[in-house]
Amino acid sequence: MSTNTVEEAVLLEETHGHVRVLKLNRPAKKNALSSELTRALVNALDAANSDAAIRVIGITGVGDTFCAGADLSPAKNKERGANTIETTVQLVTGIRVNCHKPVIAGINGLAIGAGLSLAMCCDMRMASSTASFHPGYARAGTSPDCGLTWSLPQAVGHERAMRFLLEVDFINAEQAFAMGLIGDVKAADSFSDSFLTYCQKIAEVAPLAATQTKRQLAEAGLPDDLEALVRSELRYTGKGLASKDGKEAVRAIFQKRKPVFTGD
Repeated sequence: MSTNTVEEAVLLEETHGHVRVLKLNRPAKKNALSSELTRALVNALDAANSDAAIRVIGITGVGDTFCAGADLSPAKNKERGANTIETTVQLVTGIRVNCHKPVIAGINGLAIGAGLSLAMCCDMRMASSTASFHPGYARAGTSPDCGLTWSLPQAVGHERAMRFLLEVDFINAEQAFAMGLIGDVKAADSFSDSFLTYCQKIAEVAPLAATQTKRQLAEAGLPDDLEALVRSELRYTGKGLASKDGKEAVRAIFQKRKPVFTGD
């Protein structure tokens, strides 16, 4: 966990009986995933998985955003490197393989890019009625990472995944539910309570039943080598961001204009 004070912590933790809720806490940055936040998530997931009293893990965001993707600000980009790759691999495999307990995403607002990927890594997803979803990656001139090339088509099918990733359109919670991106939509004004109530409902299941069910479903749907897939995704993502078109795409995002791509 971060050594910052509670007010400054990038990840908040709450325990409600047998439920551990992890809250992404960078609201000023729309909860964008920095290296620090990603590492905090990995550590918190490991701790919850090792705690016999915890049966369900919930992940949600502070403020009006679930997660606006990877932090692409220049200062944070300097932090990216080998450590980021390893931490991302640990996050994806930690949620879907190494964690034996159900992990549920509470999508309280915007989920874009790596934020969408984080939600799709989870075993179940509930969204606020005001949540919105955006693939993000093509907009930044690159391809998906954080396991999304596996988790998205697994949930919605190949063609819907391709259309969603390349059409680069925002969709709302009802559209996301209709395409199978999420499993439930709850009213925004009571979303936090609804999310916790659902996590507690799942926590009432016999722990062994939940653990064995997750393990069997995970094994049935896993690629041959999930770690290798995530590493390959990250290499492609890095190649895209480092290209001339990728740099132009990121500049255009921060300058709030349409990018001009040259194919380089």
